[in-house]
Amino acid sequence: MSVAEPRRIVLFRHAKADWPQVSDHERPLNERGRKDAAVAGRKLADTGITFDLALCSTAVRTRETWKLAVHELAHRPKTVYEERVYEASPGELIAVLNEIPDDVQTVILTGHNPGVHGLAEVLAGDAEDDTRQRMNSRGFPAAAFAVLTFDGPWKSLEPGAATLADYWAPSE
Repeated sequence: MSVAEPRRIVLFRHAKADWPQVSDHERPLNERGRKDAAVAGRKLADTGITFDLALCSTAVRTRETWKLAVHELAHRPKTVYEERVYEASPGELIAVLNEIPDDVQTVILTGHNPGVHGLAEVLAGDAEDDTRQRMNSRGFPAAAFAVLTFDGPWKSLEPGAATLADYWAPSE
């Protein structure tokens, strides 16, 4: 694959989590979260995007979200559970994305707010149609995802380098 071809990043927030008496990292999805994760997986499948790589936080709720969503996809990508995605800032997430090998064209990152929403805002120098307005008015609720595109190698990904191409949230 040529680095001249556009790359795609899907930022996917974990679905609604429960609040049992466990550490934040160990919080599971609640019933609504399990349903929304599967619906989000179907919506991801509807985009027609084929993922080369999935990066997922090691937190229980993100792993559960990804496992329910990926079940809806026609192609299951290689999945890497990445500790650095948990509680990461937009800058820390960019650093993780900068390490992706250049043979990967499309990645999905399943993570947490405020990092995922902040990353979508920071990366999106431009937006298609009303995607930025919809994302700004809705925020980035549980099980939402944003699709961004950019040109160049992963190591060149930086603030403002991408276009916000799509956005979806469970209530849309």
